[in-house]
Amino acid sequence: MELQGKHALITGGGTGIGLAIAQDLAAKGAHVTITGRRQDVLDEVAGDTITGMAMDVRDEDDVVAKIAAAVAQNGPIQICIPNAGIAEGKSVHKTDMTFWRNMMATNLDGAFLTIRESLKSMRETDWGRVIAISSMAGLRGLPGAAAYSASKHGMIGLIRSLAEDYMGKPYTFNAICPGYVDTPIVTRNTASISERAGISEEQARAVMINSNPHKRLIDVSEVSAAAAWLVGPGSQSINGQCIQVTGGNM
Repeated sequence: MELQGKHALITGGGTGIGLAIAQDLAAKGAHVTITGRRQDVLDEVAGDTITGMAMDVRDEDDVVAKIAAAVAQNGPIQICIPNAGIAEGKSVHKTDMTFWRNMMATNLDGAFLTIRESLKSMRETDWGRVIAISSMAGLRGLPGAAAYSASKHGMIGLIRSLAEDYMGKPYTFNAICPGYVDTPIVTRNTASISERAGISEEQARAVMINSNPHKRLIDVSEVSAAAAWLVGPGSQSINGQCIQVTGGNM
């Protein structure tokens, strides 16, 4: 129970990577607040040590109010994991401002707001960890997904700058950059890739699988294990890093 007494906040925590991390941290003793836009989805996985709180990371007022409420209920946030995001591809010449702004508002603005508000209570404690869930697309361009790649690159820039800002203090800032993970996002993207590329859904799924060097989808437990390491004993010198969980991408 190495995280006993710690309060963790995870956006997009009702499914996929966020839920896997929430359950792992709760098993280690943390009380976890998970957020998402649908309260019913959060309620299905909430329990004694996991609290679900509907929150739209694109809405500054909502983020400010809900994170303040989470702190009032469960104490200062010492583990902040901005995970909420969307992953959609679209050619630049077909990308309008509505698509671009929604991508940035969710993936980048949402991470910024979540971290900013969490730091208000974290800074009053003597220990803290911020782990942004970025993507391999945050380290190299992803074909056909310029907006998504730009949002994830921006997230990494934010994390690296914060690591410099708080260097020498008891808070660390890191990013996890997965490849294609077996989550509902992959299921949704299968149909999208199939339509855009004019291939079958089976072929579209194979495109994502084969993009991982080890030729399989990554399990959410592999990403949650990386997060557990970054909040565990001996992690204090891991700071400003991008941890790749990609099956071998360099």
